[in-house]
Amino acid sequence: MKLIMRSEFDNLRMNPFHDYQSDVNGDKQVVKIFRNNHLIAKKITLKKSIRYFAVKGFQQFLVDEID
Repeated sequence: MKLIMRSEFDNLRMNPFHDYQSDVNGDKQVVKIFRNNHLIAKKITLKKSIRYFAVKGFQQFLVDEID
């Protein structure tokens, strides 16, 4: 997994074909995004630090913005 930008993570999260789940353990929160039951991205929040990660080739799962 590699670091990605927040806008890319939000794009993956808003895609109707993707499922997501959230886990909280003390100060740590993890949001995972799945496609076809495969983990494609995750957001890790630890205290005031937020990091976004995605698998290699995640760009194929991004959706074009339609205004």
